[in-house]
Amino acid sequence: MPGRRGRSVAERVYQFRWVLGAAALLVVSLFIVIQAGARPGYDPYGWLVWGKLTLHFNLDTNGAPSWKPLPFLFTVPYALLGHYALWLWMVTAVAISLSGAIFAWRIAFKLTAADPARRYAAYAAGAVAAAALLGITDYSHFILSAQSDTMIVSLCLAAIDCQLDGRRRWAFWLWVLAGLGRPEAWPFLALYSVWAWRRFPSMRRAIAIGLLLIPLLWFGIPALTANSWFVAGNNALNSPRELHQSKIAGTVQRFIALHAAPVWIAALLAGGWAALRRDRFTLLLTAGVVGWVVIEIAFVLHGWPGVPRYLFEPAGVACVLAGIFIGRVILDLPPLVSRLAGGRLQTRLATQLGGWAAAVLVAVFALALAPAARSRLRVERADLKHEQARAAEINRLSTVVRRLGAARILACGQPNIPIGYQSQLAWYMGVKIGELYVSPSLERIHPHPLVNIYPVGGGWQVFPSHVGSAAARCHGLRLVVRS
Repeated sequence: MPGRRGRSVAERVYQFRWVLGAAALLVVSLFIVIQAGARPGYDPYGWLVWGKLTLHFNLDTNGAPSWKPLPFLFTVPYALLGHYALWLWMVTAVAISLSGAIFAWRIAFKLTAADPARRYAAYAAGAVAAAALLGITDYSHFILSAQSDTMIVSLCLAAIDCQLDGRRRWAFWLWVLAGLGRPEAWPFLALYSVWAWRRFPSMRRAIAIGLLLIPLLWFGIPALTANSWFVAGNNALNSPRELHQSKIAGTVQRFIALHAAPVWIAALLAGGWAALRRDRFTLLLTAGVVGWVVIEIAFVLHGWPGVPRYLFEPAGVACVLAGIFIGRVILDLPPLVSRLAGGRLQTRLATQLGGWAAAVLVAVFALALAPAARSRLRVERADLKHEQARAAEINRLSTVVRRLGAARILACGQPNIPIGYQSQLAWYMGVKIGELYVSPSLERIHPHPLVNIYPVGGGWQVFPSHVGSAAARCHGLRLVVRS
């Protein structure tokens, strides 16, 4: 009886492994959010503003941040819970982003194709893929600042993992979600849709609905809430981070800078090894990496910025390829050395030599990555301190709004705050981000009452200016909140 009960519990745990795993990931993410003490970046605060304004039928997608539907799917329902929406979004973003390491591990594990007796090679492949993914330049920064870019990496990797498992409907909808986050995913969604449409007629209704959602959410909502249905593309033009010279080479350089040379070398070798073994799925992953970079180059040539985080997705797949290479080295090198040795050495000795050669290559790979890993850790520690100081500053900004009151500030005049803080102030005041933009040239010609909110020494100084006849309404709006 005890043994049978034990097996029953184990079977139940296995049956609900995805639910239990998701719950554990949410708990871990909540712990990370609390312990890190960071706050979202500029764009996520803007997405939270979208959610709040939507509930009041006042959504405005003009201006920054550029429109994208993926976070909107979360921030609208989260807005129902008021200020808790901030925490819900942060935990969601961290949890989905961290799941990318799990999917990278699973893909590398499966594509290593190790038999049960040598499953250790697949475990090594998965560990390398997951660790390399988290080691992408600035990856942890974007996770802790609750951006969507690392979430989209996870969605792409989850789609690949579902395809390997034969869960094609899941794979399709994950590609749709990725396409709602980045337009670079659209060609991959289109190719997958064509393939699934032809091979699986039962999926055609889902495919039609999914493909309809892309233009409906990307262009339909801005058509109702902005000056142009193409507001996202318009806002991306003339970015200060745009490459103005050597756009092709510059994009490739940005991509290569996302990781250390050993990872790229391992990924390239994985592609070559897959060609020799006729491993079509691994070759498809290799082609996907190249394809995404080519698409980004086309966007950059069009005039869009092509910042490094838009290349996280192909870098993530390259990390999986690097893991696969390590797994194949461990699997294939011992028998290869044995075959090359022929009759000159005993089979057992030749196999042992091959095993030692594989161990040496893996050790060389790890040692070659060590300097880059140490450097990344130093950078990330410094970045975390900076983000914690920024979080404290943002908390003091919320104190300013709470003490003075949003209604009193707006009754006096237009809030004037540096652009890097506009989305945060808009969130705490419950106003459109565009209402906080002050044109210096227009202000010189036609001065109007302003409530200036400037950062000083980790705190904030508030004072009205050009109040004129609004002096009575602006009384008591001088405040200094320091660290």
